[in-house]
Formats: sequence, structure tokens, C-alpha cells
Amino acid sequence: MSFKEKINLEVLPKHIAIIMDGNGRWAKNQGFLRAVGHEKGTKAVRDVVEGCAEIGVENLTLYAFSTENWNRPKMEVDTLMKLLVSSLKKEIKTLQDNDIKLNAIGLISSLPKKAQKELSEVIEKTRSNSRMTLTLALSYGSREELIHAVKSIAEKVKNEDISLNAIDESVINKHLYTQNLPDVDLLIRTSGEKRISNFLLWQIAYAELFFTKILWPDYRRENLFEAIYNYQNRERRFGKTSEQLS
Repeated sequence: MSFKEKINLEVLPKHIAIIMDGNGRWAKNQGFLRAVGHEKGTKAVRDVVEGCAEIGVENLTLYAFSTENWNRPKMEVDTLMKLLVSSLKKEIKTLQDNDIKLNAIGLISSLPKKAQKELSEVIEKTRSNSRMTLTLALSYGSREELIHAVKSIAEKVKNEDISLNAIDESVINKHLYTQNLPDVDLLIRTSGEKRISNFLLWQIAYAELFFTKILWPDYRRENLFEAIYNYQNRERRFGKTSEQLS
């Protein structure tokens, strides 16, 4: 029996986030340049996105490019940016066919103009799609996001648009890049690394974490279904005891 057949479609995670790791190592293991690994990784993206839409996952967020990734060799960064543009052009049909809305979070203004333009166009073309929201974290860093939120809230307190005592979780949520998304239920990281890497630190407060040794270019929807099945067999207590839940 496949993992897809084992999944209970009534209790799917509402928001899955994935740290797509291992492209470079996959390429090195195959004797290729790192750029080839990133290119092969786009096939994994397509399969996982389609897999999520297939079973009814409502929100999927992919860590595509971090703020720290700008420190990588210029050739690799340039390749990633070109790949982003070409992938957006190629995958518009996949998004439309699966009724998927594209979203983006991060310092989008720091991306090359061509990438910004293509991203903006695909977001606009898919705006009315409603089956699933696919969010790309681009030039994204959670600490930067939190700093941005704190500054925005502080400015409103200074201008007396909001009182200090009114600041709570909901106020902070409204000032995050993910303000229109629910908290993450399941965080997946590929390649065997067991780090969060500055990704959605606030949003994963009660997420279930799933780590796999599979390198991202080899990751497919059946691997995703395994992670979801594993998630469904965990007890999510949110600070309570097992007895309270039962």
C-alpha cells in the first residue's frame, strides 16, 4: 500500500513548509556543477506542488532563496535567478491547470528586475485561483521579517495608531509577510540536515518537524505523502497533556 492510500484526507495539514536542501550535494555526487542540481530540483518542485494539490493541501510554502544565499558565489546566484525566471514561465500552465495561486514573501525588491517582473506577472495571472496557495520564500530570512514587523508596530505605537497594551499575537501576525497564511503544521527538510535555517521561526512555533536524508532533486510526491502520513500519526498537544486531549 502506498503512503497516499494510507493518508487520512480529513486531517491534512493546512500549511506545509519545505526547506528544499541538497541540490548542490546531489550535483557533486553525480559529478556535475551545482547549477545542474538546482535545475534538477525544479522537477521535484513540480511533482511536490502537484502532489499537494492532488490530495487537497491548502497551503504550501517553499524556501526557494534565503537572505543568506546572496553570499554564495556570484555564478551560482546568477544561475538561480535565471532559473527562477525560466521556471516561472514554464510552470504557469501547471499552476493554472491545478488552480493554484502563486504568492511570494521576502525582500522581493532585492531580486533582479527581470525576476521581479516575471514573478509579478505570474502572481497576477493566478490571483483568482483557489485550490491551493503556493508561496515562494525569496530573499527571505525570518529574523529580517521579525525586525520588519517590530519596526512597523513600533511606528504605529509612536503615531498612536495602536496602544502598547494592544500588541498581541494577532497584531504581530498581521505585520508578518505571511499575514494571509495559517501557521505551519508540518515543516519538512530534505538532505539529512536538521536545522531550521532562519525559516518561518514565528510561524513554526507548534509545527511538526520531519527530516529526511533524501536530496531535494530526488524528492517526489510519494516522499511528501510519507511525511504527511507520519504527521498524522503524531499527537499534537499544543502544550496540553495527552489526557486533556482525550
